[in-house]
Amino acid sequence: MSLQNLIGVSLETIEVDGAAIRRLLAAAERNIADSHVKAIMQLANAALQANGFRTLTSRPGHHSTMIQVLNQTAGLDNPTVILLDALRKQRNLADYSGDPISASTAEDCTRQAESLFEVLRHWLSDNNPELLK
Repeated sequence: MSLQNLIGVSLETIEVDGAAIRRLLAAAERNIADSHVKAIMQLANAALQANGFRTLTSRPGHHSTMIQVLNQTAGLDNPTVILLDALRKQRNLADYSGDPISASTAEDCTRQAESLFEVLRHWLSDNNPELLK
């Protein structure tokens, strides 16, 4: 079935709008970056829970707390914790401002999420291997 055959069934024709296309691409870029930040948050939460704690989600700042204690919960070095928190702040700002996340930030999120995943797996393997079974 062609696109033309779908007009009136499940499609309608529109004027192509470059601004709308750019907004959709920016939103997609934000969502891609956000997925990596979400992975970072899930990993930080896993590290916290592996140590017998969880954040009070009813209180503001629970996302920042999860990241800021990664040096204690997973042995992360302070510069990495600072970087992860900066990425979290950028995502939070983008959520409220609507500004797109830059490609370099998205790349940083990807690298950091992958690195944190490996760090946490090694930390758990060394400290709580029963949690990986």
